Amino acid sequence: MCNGTMIKTQIQIPDDLYRRVKRLAESQEWSLAETLRRAAELLLAVRSPGTEHNLVPWQLEPPANTQLRADPFADPEWRVQANLGSTTAALLEHSPK
Repeated sequence: MCNGTMIKTQIQIPDDLYRRVKRLAESQEWSLAETLRRAAELLLAVRSPGTEHNLVPWQLEPPANTQLRADPFADPEWRVQANLGSTTAALLEHSPK
């Protein structure tokens, strides 16, 4: 995982690979940049620089302890709340349709 400092860069990838990675990013609700960072981390975990076939099993980091008391995804409108904020979502709920 990154320690806070990031470098902005440009890369060139084939059109088909771009479309496939973009589709994966959208399906996971990640940005393209986040998807490529995750791919790079996975590749480095499997093949470390300087070793030819250093296959290390990749493991997902443990979930953060958010100390939530309720499931935030129980509400079918959770995406609205996540994108607009709970105050805006509450106003939309009570507005005439």
